[in-house]
Amino acid sequence: MSQSYDFNVAYPTLRPSMMGANAVSASQPLAAQAGMRMLMLGGNAVDAAVATAMALTVVEPSGCGVGSDAFAIVWDGKEMHALNASGRSPAAWTAEYFADQDAVPTYGWNSVSVPGAVSAWVELAKKFGTLPLTTLAQPAIDYARHGFPVSPLIDRLWKIAAKKLADQPGFSECFIPNGAAPEIGEIFRNPALADTLELIAKTKGEAFYRGELAEKIIAHCREFGGAMTLDDLANHKVDWVETMTQSFAGGTVHELPPNGQGIATLIALGILEKLDFGSQPVDSVQTLHLSIEAMKLALADLDQHIADVDHMHFSPEHLLSDEYLQQRASLIDPLRASDVTYGSPKPGGTVYLTTADASGMMVSFIQSNYMGFGSGIVVPGTGISMQNRGCGFVLNPAHANCVAPNKRPFTTIIPAFATDGDGKPLMSFGLMGGPMQAQGHLQLAIRIMLYGQNPQAAIDAPRWRVIEGRKVAIESTLDTNTLAALRAMGHDLQVEDPLQGHSFGGAQVIVRHPEGHYLAASESRKDGQALVM
Repeated sequence: MSQSYDFNVAYPTLRPSMMGANAVSASQPLAAQAGMRMLMLGGNAVDAAVATAMALTVVEPSGCGVGSDAFAIVWDGKEMHALNASGRSPAAWTAEYFADQDAVPTYGWNSVSVPGAVSAWVELAKKFGTLPLTTLAQPAIDYARHGFPVSPLIDRLWKIAAKKLADQPGFSECFIPNGAAPEIGEIFRNPALADTLELIAKTKGEAFYRGELAEKIIAHCREFGGAMTLDDLANHKVDWVETMTQSFAGGTVHELPPNGQGIATLIALGILEKLDFGSQPVDSVQTLHLSIEAMKLALADLDQHIADVDHMHFSPEHLLSDEYLQQRASLIDPLRASDVTYGSPKPGGTVYLTTADASGMMVSFIQSNYMGFGSGIVVPGTGISMQNRGCGFVLNPAHANCVAPNKRPFTTIIPAFATDGDGKPLMSFGLMGGPMQAQGHLQLAIRIMLYGQNPQAAIDAPRWRVIEGRKVAIESTLDTNTLAALRAMGHDLQVEDPLQGHSFGGAQVIVRHPEGHYLAASESRKDGQALVM
């Protein structure tokens, strides 16, 4: 694995990788500043991550809210910790509850599983933080109470959501109070959310799960026909888990175990390790072809097998066995695109941020509403917008991800981490955008770990996204001859402008340099910002 990085950036960018002893990289500049404030106050990387995450619920409501779910990976300076703070389904969500439905609803209260983001903030601050939660919440409270200027990308996503969700209970009152979404640069205030964040910080989350806020949430849920109860909220708990790993390019990539999709990245990396991969240039036809084919196989397995780990039909480790990965790799034709299906191993989706500090602590953190503003539900007088992670369930009783009581739905959101050959931290990284996330992790790992690209170049490089079958979306900045060669191999390419839409996600990366400082990078296509000091 390369220990140096190429700074001859080969892709259109206005940004270099930022360098410093402490770093924050987030999808919105004001949120990144909130995290940096904590570091300047003497806090650590976890303090910075929690402050950034809380601020993002205010300044990027199109991606997350107080009613989101969250996951984290923390390197504490000596060892790794992984947190699953995603919520479970209401106890009333039996198969019979949805008997008259073709699918779990996409919007409204019956798409909402118990939110876990608040519990993630509280648990991380309790276990690793050094500053009071009231201090960590203050930037978010200030942005909500005094307002913030709406940035261009968030303005566009806000307008899209306003058309879809205006009729959902509480949405218009909170997010389009003047009858229209705010304009670019308009100051938006959410005083009710400021009060909510203040109460959450003061009570260390108790008000949200067992107190005043919980009662408001459930009263609203009952009014509009939802099934969630006070017991569902009170029974929520987070889980500290072991990461799943895959060796790659002399190092190791770490992902959380299911109910997330991170295992798809590990499967694809494991397949590539079985092939003659890495002998050609990073943007060559062969490198792209093999990457796409490996990802297609991994996504087929993901769709068929992955669910709440306690409900899977077999241990997820079977998908990473050497024998199984070799079997899957043998299906790839090095010269032709193929249609793939899932295998049968033998037993044996948002906002992403990352922070690092001078002590060596690093945090990879993600939280999400799922689809834009999520369910569209906003609890009146609180500013609490609720995710729609519940619609990640399926209704097929034979599927591992079938809806059931007190069960975590399959979720797209995943933080990632990589260590070097000695087990020391190499980078914390992540990428937003639903089904793009596992695919983006793969592409960042290939570019940084195998080809030694600096993190900003790896982020700015053209990305691709498997859609289905042989259909692949790919950014128009890729060389036209390469596009033609991929088409000749049978890939059905859908060429897209990377500056339009949100389909290729937005990435943040912090790489630990061998000298001990950090290289930080953030998405130049979007509003992202990397700060160092």
